[in-house]
Amino acid sequence: MHEAAPAPAVSADTPTPKGLKTAGLAAAVLAIGIVGVGTLSRSHDVASAASWSTANAIPTVHLVTVKGGAASDALDLPATLQAWEAARLFPRVSGYVRRWSQDIGAHVARGQALGEIDTPELDEQIGQARAALASALAHEKLARSTAARWADLLTSASVSRQEVDEKNGDLAVKTAGVAEARAALSRLEAMKRYAVVRAPFAGVVTARNAEVGDLVGPGAAAQAPMFGVADTHRIRVYVNVPQSLSATIRPGMTATLSVPAFPGRRFPATVAGLSSAIDPQSGAFRVQLLADNPDDLLKPGGYAQARFDLPGQAGTAMVPSSAILFGAGGAQVATVDPHGRIAMHRIHIGQDNGPTVQILSGVTPGERIVDNPPDSLAQGELVRVGDDHHG
Repeated sequence: MHEAAPAPAVSADTPTPKGLKTAGLAAAVLAIGIVGVGTLSRSHDVASAASWSTANAIPTVHLVTVKGGAASDALDLPATLQAWEAARLFPRVSGYVRRWSQDIGAHVARGQALGEIDTPELDEQIGQARAALASALAHEKLARSTAARWADLLTSASVSRQEVDEKNGDLAVKTAGVAEARAALSRLEAMKRYAVVRAPFAGVVTARNAEVGDLVGPGAAAQAPMFGVADTHRIRVYVNVPQSLSATIRPGMTATLSVPAFPGRRFPATVAGLSSAIDPQSGAFRVQLLADNPDDLLKPGGYAQARFDLPGQAGTAMVPSSAILFGAGGAQVATVDPHGRIAMHRIHIGQDNGPTVQILSGVTPGERIVDNPPDSLAQGELVRVGDDHHG
């Protein structure tokens, strides 16, 4: 059996086929190209991201145009209503409620009885005072007749002058005792008249806090008014006006009132008086107005809205309240200069109307200011102006 001949050995110097070299070279070039394209793509993405970040770092603001103040300004302020006259009637004497004759809502005349109090202790004191007066009168009568007799005896020298003077002195003491007893009785009788609670003026009963049998007066555990009475034919209206408008409100000015119970209805009122001092806490001063109330539609203790028609101030401007920045430097608004940078302007605020604010100085009508500025907005900051808002 013949053995297979061995394969011939390949020498290291044997040349590589030409096709294999070409394939390797192409693969290397392809790899280098892929790496280059990837590097260029990443560089472009980084540049785009940097450009996007820089662009978005500049805030966008919107501008509104400052409007001029009107020829007349409507000033709306909250007001409180009070009766022309109002009284809380406390019982002057201690006792028990016997009856009441007028309930809340009743119209009463001046001096009309509202309720009556039983005063057993006071009645006893009055009885004692009358007895004391009767005793004093009896003693005074005896002292008077005695002094008269001794005066007759003096004419016949039957008694001395000293004795007559003593009798006259005793008569004077007894007479003073009568006056004292009469005064004590009068005081108690005057107190007794307070047992009937009466209306101090014509008006309407606004409260009744006592029931039959209740202990009332100074001896009661808790003091409370038996009745409340108010005269509502006219109403006093109190309004706190900002100090900046103190020079524009004068006695005799007219205003209109609106109340929640009658929406859309206006009630005329007239300024009757001004306080001469500014409240240091609120920075406002109080104004009193008077309003006729023949139909009792305005209720004491209620709230209203008072509207004053004030003459407009020349040179003032109106801006949205959303355009004002409040910081350490006070109230400010922002404008944008031709180079796109922020310029801050300190302003002096006049009347605050809620959505809009009157500006007395710092900006002029026609200027364009930043609306809804961010709190971080600063002087000289670069911004981008977006579409204008309509203020």
